[in-house]
Amino acid sequence: MTDEAMMSTTFEIPGYQVDEHLGMCWGVLVRSVGFAKGFTGSFRALAAGEVPQYTNVVNAAREQAVERLMAHAKELGADAVLGVRFDSSDVGNGLSEILAYGTAVKVSKRN
Repeated sequence: MTDEAMMSTTFEIPGYQVDEHLGMCWGVLVRSVGFAKGFTGSFRALAAGEVPQYTNVVNAAREQAVERLMAHAKELGADAVLGVRFDSSDVGNGLSEILAYGTAVKVSKRN
């Protein structure tokens, strides 16, 4: 994998061709909001609108899930990850799972 990680939500990268599919790769993270943020976030959720405490936690979790996704792709020998998607679910007791997944591939520049 190059220093500059290539990934796409589509199944192609302009200017590159897929030479080999290496399989599914993923990055998963289970996160707790924490008592203080959870308490203030729950209080703010009583009013309509965005709850910044939760937004910040979710954005940070997605970034970490992507880092883990790309690390897994590198372990598989990939040059890129295609079809990147996110999923999330509550796993109980104030914990949320964030999953980033896609297809690890080897690519080369088109002539």
